[in-house]
Amino acid sequence: MRPDKMRTTDTHRQGNAEFWPTLPYDEWRDTAMTLRLWIQIVGKVRLKLTPWMNHSWHVPLYVSSRGLTTSPIPHGLHTFEIEFDFIHHELRISKSNGEDATLQLRAYSVAEFYRTLMTVLDDLGLPVAIDRVPNELPEVIPFDEDETHRSYDPEYAKRFWRVLVQADRLLKIFRSRFCGKCSPVHFFWGSFDLAVTRFSGRSAPPHPGGLPHLPDTVTREAYAQEVSSVGFWPGDERYPHAAFYSYGYPEPKGFGDGEVRPAAAFYSKELRQFLLPYDKVCSAADPDGAILEFAQSVYDRVTTLADWDRDSLDEASLNPPVPIQ
Repeated sequence: MRPDKMRTTDTHRQGNAEFWPTLPYDEWRDTAMTLRLWIQIVGKVRLKLTPWMNHSWHVPLYVSSRGLTTSPIPHGLHTFEIEFDFIHHELRISKSNGEDATLQLRAYSVAEFYRTLMTVLDDLGLPVAIDRVPNELPEVIPFDEDETHRSYDPEYAKRFWRVLVQADRLLKIFRSRFCGKCSPVHFFWGSFDLAVTRFSGRSAPPHPGGLPHLPDTVTREAYAQEVSSVGFWPGDERYPHAAFYSYGYPEPKGFGDGEVRPAAAFYSKELRQFLLPYDKVCSAADPDGAILEFAQSVYDRVTTLADWDRDSLDEASLNPPVPIQ
């Protein structure tokens, strides 16, 4: 390899590492599970107090420039917001009357996190009672009894958020290329993934349900219409690797039989979706291009096989106004 080529490659890798840090699931498994449960507690606070929105769009959290936030939650005539700050490793609660409180994120149990947060909310005049059973996990311990999960590695929590920042940015670009009904880009704390979903405008057959510790009625309402989804997921015990994923519901006949781009992507029969391993994104010469190509390629496959009305849904039908100068 020529010295100038070597220097260029090394610079590229360093640049990628800054914005696309490695996230090996095996190295932060315990932190990932503890954080998932902490985030479920905060998400259930939002769920309890926020008016229902179709497809559970009142439930998710959102990527912020410091971590993950609930966005404003109503409480009587006040609102408040809870934000995970993965830069300073704090949980910040801000109330619309100017009161606020901060909890340090450190290695303490789910039960202690739950008790501390509920006490702080009470002290701020924001009492709330939530369902204490975690969702979408095969084995669960009520939050107030869980002394098992108690790990917090600040470096990996920060890495996870840094990946979410990039994924959020790119999914919003992808979302802008569609003019039909489309979800926000949001973080579902039950499944622990960041996603955006496009809708064909047609009804879908009832979803079979079966997600652990989640009512089938919720799943069926979420998938009541035909969709194509894409997102980022840090992995779990079924597939212990971070990956971008994409699928369609109902799954069109022959969906998993073909290939999509880029070449590193593959169809998982177990998960019934296409996956683009995150480590392949990290090593790509153009991570942005790889992710957007993957999202578009799987969407093309879903919509071609399911015969979506692409002429009326895609960006070619958009006619944006001339920007105001």
